[in-house]
Amino acid sequence: MRHRDSDGPGAAAPVSDLNLLRTFLAVYRSGSFTAAAGLLGLSQPTVTTQIRSLERQTGRELFERLPRGVAPTLVAHDLATRVAAPLDALAAATGVGAAATERQAPVHLAGPAELLCARVLPTLAPLVRDGVRLRVSSGLTDPLLDELRTGRHDLVIATVRPRGRALTAVPLMDEEFVLVAAPSWAERLEEGLTTDCPAALRPVPLVAYAEDLPIARRYWRHVFGTRLSCPAAVTVPDLRGVLAAVAAGAGFTVLPRYLCQDELASGILVPLHEPEDPPINTAYLVQRPDRPDNPDVVRVRDALLAAGRA
Repeated sequence: MRHRDSDGPGAAAPVSDLNLLRTFLAVYRSGSFTAAAGLLGLSQPTVTTQIRSLERQTGRELFERLPRGVAPTLVAHDLATRVAAPLDALAAATGVGAAATERQAPVHLAGPAELLCARVLPTLAPLVRDGVRLRVSSGLTDPLLDELRTGRHDLVIATVRPRGRALTAVPLMDEEFVLVAAPSWAERLEEGLTTDCPAALRPVPLVAYAEDLPIARRYWRHVFGTRLSCPAAVTVPDLRGVLAAVAAGAGFTVLPRYLCQDELASGILVPLHEPEDPPINTAYLVQRPDRPDNPDVVRVRDALLAAGRA
């Protein structure tokens, strides 16, 4: 595993010993030399010696020693980004490290059902193949954050940033909202949509996620600068159900673009309005600030954040 020369003067020196890199990754993910030793079947002094050897080879400090555990330096973050995927792939192919992975407890992950099914579970499939176990729950953000505080979940994907210091939140992805209906409705409303979209939609049934119309109300306020006053004709507490009803011609709705992009591409749904500045909502990956005992929590978190950046 070699660092590219083009990475500049801050990059660490090349490292060729896979055992040292495996030990480094175990420490990075578990947060302590002792935990890494248990995962690798080594003694704690051996892990300490290997990390010191790696630091001598790279010429850089990789971990800050804390009263309990260690904290990775910026150099360690960079190194982990480079070596994690190749080492995980090598472990999966050779079986090296599989027993340690199997000893880990399941990672408890929660968030909106639609986002979990459409984006999160496909992203985490490679980790599951590599031995990571998941326990996935869905629900609304506020109750899930309360459960995270009590320890029921390890990670929560939230649609709003949590307040206070009891939880730490990192931006995960942006959702763009789009106003959609089946083509039959768009054809009937074509002229009205270009002149006064809100007025043209008044006789059309609204399909919504909840009775208080949170997504549609936000769209109306952001795009049209007015209050949405019509009640929902259908409410479904799952945006996939909203999507199915609208695709079948039940009416119009507002959906995250990621959820309906295939239907838009195929023409099953059409956008009724395309503003220059569509409403955007940021989803956050949230966890408690204490260091997780389970290194697989770190693996799941890192995979989700990497996918979000991509």
